[in-house]
Amino acid sequence: MNDASGTGGSTGAGAVDLLRLDGRTAVVAGGAGAIGAAIAARLAECGATVVVLDRAGREGPPGTTTIDCDLTAGAGVTAAVERVVADTGRLDVVVHAAGITRDGRLWKLSDEDWRAVQAVNLDSAFALLRAATPALRARGGSVVFISSINGARGKVGQAAYAASKAGLEALARTAARELGGSGVRVNAVAPGWIDTPMTASVPVEFRQRALDETATGRLGEPDDVARAVLFLAGDLARHVTGQVLRVDGGQLIG
Repeated sequence: MNDASGTGGSTGAGAVDLLRLDGRTAVVAGGAGAIGAAIAARLAECGATVVVLDRAGREGPPGTTTIDCDLTAGAGVTAAVERVVADTGRLDVVVHAAGITRDGRLWKLSDEDWRAVQAVNLDSAFALLRAATPALRARGGSVVFISSINGARGKVGQAAYAASKAGLEALARTAARELGGSGVRVNAVAPGWIDTPMTASVPVEFRQRALDETATGRLGEPDDVARAVLFLAGDLARHVTGQVLRVDGGQLIG
């Protein structure tokens, strides 16, 4: 008979215990934004020591520590991660939740807009993972990238954004293969429409279209994404790696 307890043959740990992150250190890049802050708050609530990396003047939620960091500067990202490891003695969970968009049909996109989106959404994720890898390999851990369903389906007017998110998912799958032998899991969460300040400025007809696409009859909230990240970060997902978990209310069923 297979043991399905998720505890390596032991039935001593319950589901609540497996959600706990006590004693672990988590870094959330972009943790001052709506989705990033929800993630940072959830991880802290479950016992993790959470450090937010975000640009100057932006603070993570209560219960977390913030380090000013230009995520597009590789050397700065490395220095910030090294500071976290030096201060806490470990690194167990790494979340990349930074993202911007510069919408426009591809023939109207400037080089500057294309590069800006790739720098924040994809290049900084690579820099963060590269910087965190030595500490993660030392004891194992979990990495979660925040992608988008538009990375899989594409979206008119979002060539730069969709390309960056597709690249993020490919990076996650490759890193999962490269780091799995060290006990490091790498996954992505792909939200659909999430109500945030970023989406608040989108014309109402697009919001309604997203709502019509859902199977649940509602649009997502930042905490919906945070709950998925919490699952992937901890021991409940100990045998899950290289996956893209959609949190879209069924927008992209199929």
